Amino acid sequence: MGTIGDKQKRGDRLRAWLDFVFGFENRRGEVLDWWIYSAEDFSLSPSEFYAAVEKQVESRRTPGVEISRERFAEGGLLSDQRIYLRFMRERLAIDTCAAPFGKTYFFSCRTVHVPALVRLWHIVAALAFFLAVAVLLIKPLGLSFAIVAVVALLFAVAGVMRNAGTGAFDDLDSLLLKIPVAATIYEDWFRATTYYREDTRSLYLKLLPALVQSAAEEFCAEKGIKLVLQLQFLQHRRRELFQPLPPRTEEAT
Repeated sequence: MGTIGDKQKRGDRLRAWLDFVFGFENRRGEVLDWWIYSAEDFSLSPSEFYAAVEKQVESRRTPGVEISRERFAEGGLLSDQRIYLRFMRERLAIDTCAAPFGKTYFFSCRTVHVPALVRLWHIVAALAFFLAVAVLLIKPLGLSFAIVAVVALLFAVAGVMRNAGTGAFDDLDSLLLKIPVAATIYEDWFRATTYYREDTRSLYLKLLPALVQSAAEEFCAEKGIKLVLQLQFLQHRRRELFQPLPPRTEEAT
């Protein structure tokens, strides 16, 4: 008989396979950071707060940040919708909410990593594109030369994605990230992780939540109300990654 660990591994493999075949987009992601501040007897229009935060973020001119208002259900499918302010850079989203909860008003901020995951339909769509190109080339070039041309095109596209992934071509990198299907394949298979990208991601994850917190404190301070931290969550792996290392002690000889 298999152990519980073996059954769990088989279940994980089955879920991963089903997700690869039937999944369309990874929306859930992984919550890295999450905090909630609250204020008593305080009221504020969420749209006013979001507009103020947007203005501050835009004034910083942080490259690659996209700002949007997203609707998330408060409960089930037919429940009311709550509007969140979302900042998105690469695959890192910062979702902010400002809302009343009885006599308490709260501000929340989540940092979510939504990785690029290639699904079966991405591969099918890419193959369909190259097949369509082959069909168009058969008449002017003939079958043999059309196949050669499509194979050459495939290697050329892979080469372009590989070079764009090195970080030397920022404009090409930005363009590829905006092309449906190609963006996911590029990010998952070709895009390189460089020191510069790690540094700028770290700054983005540090500065924007701090800016949201500062804006909340300013709105409360204007009305003489204290903002209180209720919850702060830092994902364990992320904490280990970004905490400074302890001083190294010399071994006794």
